[in-house]
Amino acid sequence: MTRTVLLCVAACGFAVLAGCATQQAAEKGEVRQYVETDTGRWLVHDVNRPAPPKVTPGKAPGDAVKLFAGTDPDLSEWTDTKGNASKWIVRDGYMEAVKGAGYIQTKRKFGSCQLHVEFATPSDVKDSGQGRGNSGVFLMGIYEVQVLDSYNNHTYPDGQCAALYGRNVPLVNACAKPGEWQSYDIIFHRPIFKDKDVVRKPTFTILHNGVLVHDHVVLQGGTGWRGKHAISDYEPHEDKGPISLQDHGNPVQYRNVWIRELAD
Repeated sequence: MTRTVLLCVAACGFAVLAGCATQQAAEKGEVRQYVETDTGRWLVHDVNRPAPPKVTPGKAPGDAVKLFAGTDPDLSEWTDTKGNASKWIVRDGYMEAVKGAGYIQTKRKFGSCQLHVEFATPSDVKDSGQGRGNSGVFLMGIYEVQVLDSYNNHTYPDGQCAALYGRNVPLVNACAKPGEWQSYDIIFHRPIFKDKDVVRKPTFTILHNGVLVHDHVVLQGGTGWRGKHAISDYEPHEDKGPISLQDHGNPVQYRNVWIRELAD
């Protein structure tokens, strides 16, 4: 986020007016307000101020990295967790988890980012609770946004669809029916570590099917399973990691996965 500091100066050469006393300045001459930014000092409404880069909107913005566009004939951007070719299935514009194939993860690594993912839980409903359409989207291969069929399916709230697993319950249940395509739009700012200590915790803002379910939530620890009523804590890691999708034994499908890297 660009840092701005607002300054008010009378154009006729008077001193900087503390508190931006606009009425008083107007009586002495035109008021000129400046902002201090990362790109320099600019007048308010200055046409010479650098404009943001233009992107092409659509399924994936022009500056996005397409990780799986739906037309991919293979999984060239993905591997299993050992760096080998994944055994996930690709067909009809989506990739599908295969029981026993393990997680699939990107070859590239990312830190803070905007991530878009579309997914569908199985239309053939089986089991209940955590056994129904279970998968997950992992930022940096570590921090999980839960994928689950939570349409008329009771489970623990911090493990339902769109939960930050074991940590934060979504504001609402925006889950679509089984078999229908759904979307996550995730704004993630990574943690920062100094030695073994976390000095800045990660944050998540998430829209599930266009509905806000996490509003700049500060994640208070890890999301790893540590038993029926326990969860992991923070462990130091690199500044970037892969995007990872979970094989939890259910044939969950994914398509239209893209990412935009964000500044820390």
